[in-house]
Amino acid sequence: MEIFRPTRDGGATARLDPAEAALLRGLIGQVIDLLAGERPRQRNADDLDDLFDPDRTMEIPDDPVLARLLPDGYRNDPESAQEFRRYTESSLRDAKQESAQILLDTLPASGGRVRLTGDEARAWLRALNDVRLAFGTRLNVTEDYEEQLAQLNPEDPKAAAFEVYGWLGAVQSSLVQALM
Repeated sequence: MEIFRPTRDGGATARLDPAEAALLRGLIGQVIDLLAGERPRQRNADDLDDLFDPDRTMEIPDDPVLARLLPDGYRNDPESAQEFRRYTESSLRDAKQESAQILLDTLPASGGRVRLTGDEARAWLRALNDVRLAFGTRLNVTEDYEEQLAQLNPEDPKAAAFEVYGWLGAVQSSLVQALM
């Protein structure tokens, strides 16, 4: 991948090869599917009684990746966390899916030049962050990422996944630098 470069209009541009584009598409698609799959029971958004129903409960998702993507607003106060989740989870899911869809819409299917406006670049950053959070959670990545990677046998299938995680970080960092 060519690193992102700033554009005159406040956006960014880069070139991805076909394998990179396919990998990114696949990972983003998985995050979209994950966010869409395990939704709490839908209520009628136009009905204020549904929105403010005191018996409507929202629990932390069972999937650790979803729990990481949709974190509690209050870690040490389960009642407040549940209340916060009740009012924000649906819109947070929607916003994450929208950013991911913008990435998919602006990423050439077979690779090539990516040219992003400032808003599209920020959507890419949000989507890349979500993919990295999901990947990092599944891999149990810690702050000692480099050490974890160094301890893996290159033949271990996890080693390739750690390399992808590192590549996602490089893409994200490159885009941040281009926007600065």
